[in-house]
Amino acid sequence: MFALHPQLKQDTIHIGEFELCNVLLMNDVRYPWIILVPKRENKTEIYQLTESEQQRLLNESSFLSHVMSTLFSADKMNIAALGNMVEQLHIHHIARFKTDVTWPKPVWGVGQAEPYSEIAKKAMMSQLTHALGEYLI
Repeated sequence: MFALHPQLKQDTIHIGEFELCNVLLMNDVRYPWIILVPKRENKTEIYQLTESEQQRLLNESSFLSHVMSTLFSADKMNIAALGNMVEQLHIHHIARFKTDVTWPKPVWGVGQAEPYSEIAKKAMMSQLTHALGEYLI
């Protein structure tokens, strides 16, 4: 049975679900950062998904990237499946800006996460659920 890794559960805010993936907001106000987690147990790599699941993941990731790029007017979308710290398969989608604190370097290992305030969290969740619209189930 699928269960979200405890670290992902601790570090994120649940937005909703796509057909294949849980959609999670990283609790770090410094970056618009969403993580897709395929709802499949014991998967650590994309190639472990069936061919149709791989295609679904690509479709969901591409849709999310387009929405985030447009919604936040990102200079670049960083998309990564690292899994070095959390082995459960998950795909990071981070809207990057030439003005952000780590540009052009990666966001990992720089500074401390700054959690959303309740007001900022509600505003971000409202923006995202509206933008993701009918794709959320």
